[in-house]
Amino acid sequence: MSLSDDLHPDTLRGAFSRFPSGVAALCARVDGQPQGIVASSFTVGVSLDPPLVMFAVQNSSRTWPVLGSAPRIGVSVLGERHEGVCRQIASRQGDRFAGLRLEATDQDALFLDQAALWLECSVEQEIPAGDHRVVLLRVHGHAAHADANEPLVFHGSAFRRLRETALV
Repeated sequence: MSLSDDLHPDTLRGAFSRFPSGVAALCARVDGQPQGIVASSFTVGVSLDPPLVMFAVQNSSRTWPVLGSAPRIGVSVLGERHEGVCRQIASRQGDRFAGLRLEATDQDALFLDQAALWLECSVEQEIPAGDHRVVLLRVHGHAAHADANEPLVFHGSAFRRLRETALV
């Protein structure tokens, strides 16, 4: 067996892309304006007691310092119909929320319409992790929308869809 010792960030990005992940949008209204980021590093089930989820955000993010200050953040686990929405929110220019159907809580957490899962969260802890920060979020409420659509999957640096294999 031969393993590469090339740990250059571009090489690692390609290697890490072989692991499929879901995609989540984390959004809130801050000072009256919608703010949001997209995370393919989002993970549920970190802890059930207390209820914690997590994701990683680049230290260079300009949005996270603003979004992370919100008292509540809406996490929307994205479905296959959200590929364009995902690209729009992740964009570095233009109105990233133009035309999007959003639901808001009393504490300004924002959720995307037709997401498979909504989680209302607050920042529990941030942990430095190299060129990223691992952010633990405490879950305060949830709503599952099983009939919304199938999950959006990020794999091989591209968006994919789950496909059911027909049983014979």
